[in-house]
Amino acid sequence: MTWQAWATVAVVVGAMALFASEKLRIDLVALVVLGTLVVLGIVTPVEALSGFSNEATVTVAAMFALSLGIERSGVLDPLTRLLMRIRKPWLLTLAMMLAIAPLGAFVKNIALVATFLPLALRVCQRTGTSPAGVLMPMAYAAQMGGVCTLIGTSSNLLTDSLAQQNGLAAFGVFEFTRLGVLLAVVGIAYLMLIGRHLLPKEIPADLPQSTDAGKYVTELEVVDGSPLLGTRIAEARLGDQYGVYPLELLRGDQRMWTPREQELKAGDVLLVRGDWEKIEEFRRRAKLRNAPERRYTEADDQHRRLIAEVMVAPASPLEGQRISDIGLDWRYRSTVLAVHRRGQVLRDKISEIQLAVGDVLLILVEDESAMPELRKNDAFIVLSEREDVRGMSRKAWLAASIMAGVVIVSGLHWLPIPMAAICGAIIMALTGCFGRKDVYEAMDWKIIVLLGAILPLGIAIEKTGLSAVLVDEAMRLVGGHGPLAALLVVYLLTALLTELMGHNPSVVLMVGIAVSIGHAMGVDPRPFVVAVAFAAATSFATPVGYPTNTMVYYAGGYRFTDFMKVGIPLIAIFCALSMWLIPIFWPFHP
Repeated sequence: MTWQAWATVAVVVGAMALFASEKLRIDLVALVVLGTLVVLGIVTPVEALSGFSNEATVTVAAMFALSLGIERSGVLDPLTRLLMRIRKPWLLTLAMMLAIAPLGAFVKNIALVATFLPLALRVCQRTGTSPAGVLMPMAYAAQMGGVCTLIGTSSNLLTDSLAQQNGLAAFGVFEFTRLGVLLAVVGIAYLMLIGRHLLPKEIPADLPQSTDAGKYVTELEVVDGSPLLGTRIAEARLGDQYGVYPLELLRGDQRMWTPREQELKAGDVLLVRGDWEKIEEFRRRAKLRNAPERRYTEADDQHRRLIAEVMVAPASPLEGQRISDIGLDWRYRSTVLAVHRRGQVLRDKISEIQLAVGDVLLILVEDESAMPELRKNDAFIVLSEREDVRGMSRKAWLAASIMAGVVIVSGLHWLPIPMAAICGAIIMALTGCFGRKDVYEAMDWKIIVLLGAILPLGIAIEKTGLSAVLVDEAMRLVGGHGPLAALLVVYLLTALLTELMGHNPSVVLMVGIAVSIGHAMGVDPRPFVVAVAFAAATSFATPVGYPTNTMVYYAGGYRFTDFMKVGIPLIAIFCALSMWLIPIFWPFHP
């Protein structure tokens, strides 16, 4: 191999390590890959920028806008109200999957899970069942639905675009539907009959769900008249009496890390940890006040206040920002009372905490009229959302009709998919299905930048001859076992790369190789490309392989191994069915 090919290997290995470690954001990793390829002269500047004009990137951006219109217009409200009537846990799990899987074929998976997640948690709380039995099947159903159409997930669109670049005919909007529906039916049956029995059952239904459920960290200020004045913290025995544990004492600019022997004075702020109900009981009995709330006076309390629990969503632009900098106070007249982070005990002041995906914030909303705007913010998932009893609005019908029009127009080939999606997004904007600024705020720019920046890696693999080397090695591995064995290798390798890197980078690496393997074996390469698409879009074995898995991982209190126990058998089932059905639907010798 040439030095450029070895350099490309190094870039691929480095990217895989960074994607798997999650130490850098996925879009930043892709940009590092892009910059490295340009600096080394492996791709030209024109080739480097070609990914941002690729039709897959453009279509994904337009589909984000269409999904936003569906989400914001209230199309899903009647369905969520219907699901709220369910009382039996097993029936809720089945109903959630049957509702989400068809919707996932046309609506962004993250938006779907974000919409149904609060509903599932509320029903589980009401029935006293563990959300762990509902949330993972819900996330898997979104993926099963997404793979059923060409527009259901970004990796399908990317697969189609790369296949066309390699000389194959375009896939139809519903070309994946036959196989996708069969896999979804079998997958739902597996989750209901076997998978749900492998899930943890001991996790309580309080929020947030984890082994240390409900352990919020908050600040309480000692005020005049408190019975704690003049007493030492050790003497107060807060843990024994109230189930609340002091972590730190803040006195002016001083931070006392071992506060047990300190005598409490007026103005001291205790950083405490515990269940929110116990913290509230302690605050009332000890006559303390929430320190983050102290700037509000009784005169301010002219509107109906409420407390909401919100979770920092995957791909949130607020990740890494301090609570004091995110603007909840002036945007929504809200203040953060407490923070819960899975598996960690936070010791920073509330205002200084840097947000991470999965953090649950307990916020005081001064005016409940601000809640609709808070729910629209895709940076958060509102877990304690109040039920909306309104019917489906005119804009909801309009948004649903526009989405149906996009599907019909592109499915009948009246317009290319990118143009149909763009036209649909324009019509939604003009008809007010979402606000003028909403679409830019809700756009998942990480995914768009990832697509645009990672696509040139496929060009580098082809230009340097690395693709030919990998194909030769794959052919040597398969030997004389025929195209079905080669199809199995492509599927398993794509599935493995997806769990390590995510679905879009694995597609970029594998589509060109899949096409080359098909040509080398003298058969139609389309079955191999389909194998890449399905293996990449169904990531079940880890909580980091797909964004919907990450969302339920934090909210459901799962362990990493829970995904492996349920997901690996499901991947094996999908792989076996794909090896049987792909050659039937897309023959090796058409």
